[in-house]
Amino acid sequence: MRQYIRHPAAVPLKYQCQQPTDPNPTELLDISQGGLSFITEEALEPGQIVQVSIGVGDPPFETKGQVVWCHPQDDHFVIGLRFDNLENAFAVRMVEQICHIEQYRQQWERQGRDLTPEEAAREWIDLHARDFPAWLGESNPK
Repeated sequence: MRQYIRHPAAVPLKYQCQQPTDPNPTELLDISQGGLSFITEEALEPGQIVQVSIGVGDPPFETKGQVVWCHPQDDHFVIGLRFDNLENAFAVRMVEQICHIEQYRQQWERQGRDLTPEEAAREWIDLHARDFPAWLGESNPK
């Protein structure tokens, strides 16, 4: 059973293993307080430390994590990454909200409505922030 609620997030992500190489572009699948999952073209070993950069905001959110699972799927792999410490919990919560806002903006874009990131953020916050799950002992405003 999951310890943390996972939230879908189709946003750009780059990952880099410990050896010095250029970051690999991919897509973030979901994110929670405890970790995230993403797609790779290569298998990563459980226990491997990975640096990730999530393309939401300027500068992008960066953190390290440990690979906890790697599942083959069609012609690629889905990687489960656990964050290396919980000090990033607040930052991860903000990234998660930004991911929801970006999905909201993309949803409207597919329907022919152009929203700036700021407009999407204001609308999403007005509509959904109250119901956003609380973490770390916070209580939802009701």
